[in-house]
Amino acid sequence: MRTPEEKKTFVREKFSSISSDYDFLNSVLSFQIDRYWRWLTTRELKMFPDGPVLDLCAGTLPLSLELSRQAKGRQVLAVDFCEDMLRAGVKSLPRDERRARIQPVVGDGEEIPVRTDAVWGITVAFGVRNLGNTQQGLNEMHRVLKPGGKLLILEFSRPTNPVVKPLYTFYLNKVLPKVAGLVSGDKEAYEYLASSIAEFYEPEELLGMMRKAGFAQAHRRPLTFGIVSVYVGVK
Repeated sequence: MRTPEEKKTFVREKFSSISSDYDFLNSVLSFQIDRYWRWLTTRELKMFPDGPVLDLCAGTLPLSLELSRQAKGRQVLAVDFCEDMLRAGVKSLPRDERRARIQPVVGDGEEIPVRTDAVWGITVAFGVRNLGNTQQGLNEMHRVLKPGGKLLILEFSRPTNPVVKPLYTFYLNKVLPKVAGLVSGDKEAYEYLASSIAEFYEPEELLGMMRKAGFAQAHRRPLTFGIVSVYVGVK
């Protein structure tokens, strides 16, 4: 078992090693369904078209880009603790006006470099699992949201459908690490992905932690046979 700090160091190193191939592998390994998941998640912030919003654990900025695409006046602060991921994302940004509205910042999700009551929305795509202290991260997310602001967590979950579950488990544990390892050269990073999904909180546990942090109206929307879920909370 790693300590929270050891986990953060390990995750940062793994993401650094796969940063150049990350977007390509996400699209291939999810059969491009990840684009739909991100579109659906960001649509939940349509009532805040002018921002500012925080994309936490922003990685290579695909969600930041979708946030900026959906609202022409929206400012996006993209925070991630892995500088190499952010740099890879900046390189792939289109050279249009959206680039100026996405501000990448290296920062820790458990000590968010944002003042209190500063943003109308927070998105976290596949990043909550990587926090060393999940409750501390949720507490920080609540702190930086404006009253009435919305938190959206897009995260992997474990399907319960008796047909889908064994197929998904086989793909996640046997197929995905081998294919991703061949492309990225780091099989361990994708073995971590599988283990982190298996060890992550049950949906009701995460919702309970959101409520403990102060979020109201906390609920979950399963997508694609329960492979992922969108968790929603309001400050």
